Amino acid sequence: MNNDPRKGPFRHADQDLASARHVPDTPQARSAAYRLAFADPDFLLRDELRPVRLQLELLKPQLDLDARGILSTVVLFGGARIPSPDRQDSAKSDALRDMARYYTEARRFAQAITERSVASGCTENVIVTGGGPGVMEAGNRGAADAGGCSIGLSIVLPHEQVPNEFVTPELCFNFHYFGIRKMHFLLRAKAIAVFPGGFGTLDELFESLTLIQTGRMEQVPVLLFGEKFWRSIVNWDALVEAGTIAPADLDLFRFVETAEDAMAVIDGWTLSGRRGEIPGR
Repeated sequence: MNNDPRKGPFRHADQDLASARHVPDTPQARSAAYRLAFADPDFLLRDELRPVRLQLELLKPQLDLDARGILSTVVLFGGARIPSPDRQDSAKSDALRDMARYYTEARRFAQAITERSVASGCTENVIVTGGGPGVMEAGNRGAADAGGCSIGLSIVLPHEQVPNEFVTPELCFNFHYFGIRKMHFLLRAKAIAVFPGGFGTLDELFESLTLIQTGRMEQVPVLLFGEKFWRSIVNWDALVEAGTIAPADLDLFRFVETAEDAMAVIDGWTLSGRRGEIPGR
């Protein structure tokens, strides 16, 4: 009798997979047609199987995070090229070297958030980043400084990118589809901190604001670190003057300069009782 609750009364797929490794060496058994469908990469990578791959990429992190008991996250977006203050020689310009302060603030902010997360058993307010270098590394590093866990959502890119060393290994995921990765950034988000960055950071910021503006996502604190930077690259007031956004849309985010500023906004949000309250305070 099979007493494994995971397998139930029927023969499990992994048993058949193990048996398939010991098939006779015949033309029939060597044929790609004979492979089990779920163990056939050529089959799974066909264009017609894209909907299945999308579902798998959504489910794998979802099931792992659920099993870990992670209920809420705090998201860090920001540039991969922003250097750590102790590695400024890697910066390619004076402007990037000057931005090393944002690495420091991202690390300090993530540490402050994670100190609260640890109190919940690392189930609430878990830091999540894109898993790469720069601001992403700073976020995962700050979580490690606090002795907590953090999530890294990496993406396969044409140029090599490996996950930074501070992501909790069991929470280090890799994606092929940008869209599914973006969903996982926001599915549990209770606050979004956005540091200076490039196209990817802008994409993530405006997609988050659009979801909140249109009511497709609950309103949560959106914190833009570095008012001078953000005002220099986006003419927010011009959008209002042109009528393409409403004046009230400028209230969907707050400019902050330091980790302390950001924590004050989050705490004020919590105390006001607004939707998107960050639990675990």
